[in-house]
Formats: sequence, C-alpha cells, structure tokens
Amino acid sequence: MRNHLFIKLCGLRTEEDVDKAVEAGADAIGFMFADSPRRVDATTAIRLAERVPPHVMTVGVFRDQPVREVRSLANVTGMRALQLHGHEGRAYFTELGQEGWTLIRGTPYREPLPRCGQMGEDILLLDAPTPGAGVPWDWTRGTFRAPGSEWLLAGGLTPANVADAIQATRPWGIDVSSGIERTRGVKDPALIEAFVKAARAAS
Repeated sequence: MRNHLFIKLCGLRTEEDVDKAVEAGADAIGFMFADSPRRVDATTAIRLAERVPPHVMTVGVFRDQPVREVRSLANVTGMRALQLHGHEGRAYFTELGQEGWTLIRGTPYREPLPRCGQMGEDILLLDAPTPGAGVPWDWTRGTFRAPGSEWLLAGGLTPANVADAIQATRPWGIDVSSGIERTRGVKDPALIEAFVKAARAAS
C-alpha cells in the first residue's frame, strides 16, 4: 500500500508542464488523447513522456474511443496506465486489463456511489458531473463514504480548496487539471507547485 497521498496532474502539454510537475512531486502525469483543449498527439506525448522518470506514472486519458485506437496510442507512446473516462463497459476493461496496464475508471459522482473494481479497474476516479469544467461536486455532504481503497478525488480542485477536500473525503489520491491552469488548457507552473504543496500538507 502507498504510504502517502497519490497526486495526479492531468492534461499536461509542454516540457515546462512536465518538468514542473516532476519537480513538484507528482506521482502521475496525465496526457489527454480524448477530444479536449488539452489533447496531445502521439508525437508530442512520446516527447513529453521521455522526460518523466520511472517512479512517476504516465497516464493516457481516453473517452469512448475504439479499443484498437487506445491500445495503439498507449503502446506507441509508452503509457504506463490508461484512464478510461467515458461509457466503457466491463468487456472493454477486461480486454485492456489483460495487457498489463494499470486501469483507471473515471466516472461522475452520482448516487448510488460507484464502487472501485466494478468494471475491473485498478483505481476509481470520482469526478464532477461535467469532467474538465473545473466545478466540484459536493464532497462536503456528510453522507459521503469512500468507494473503495484506491480511489482518486477529482473535479474542481484548486490550491485553495484541495486541503478541505482531502480532509472531508480522505481519498487515496487526487487528480487535477483545470485547477492548475492560468487559462483553459494552459498550465501555470506556480499553481502546479502550490497545488502539490497544499495537498501534501493536508495529507
């Protein structure tokens, strides 16, 4: 079991982003292959992933894309984990899980609460109803119960609120994208550093 909070910084697109994330102490870096302002092509992802040391997980993020496309991009770019953030079913997870990748299932927070492992994933990511919009779900509600042992809190996290979110939900890990951006799709090195520092202090 990991003895510290797992921090994933997602949607990175430049060498500066990656270098700062590694320097700040991120445990995972996400590269967006789904349709998004943060999307990168395979050539860019290869170049950026080469800058990531072995102890930091590289994660390819996909949404409702054919399995063959996901497999091809993951192989050519050397991703160590796959985050499936759409409507992928159990068979989809089973097929990719047989090939050795760590699988992350991204799903909106809803009732009844999804459970980690339901689709065969290794890690569950609980996101806001509109992923990537920078709007948090109500993690302050007193009825919240952890969806399993290895799960990531996501959705609207920022350097200003991540400590409260961690204290309220006690997640295994956290994931952020828009909360470390100066404008949509453009990361801010100062926010990356502030976010990781605040999260580590809270955990």
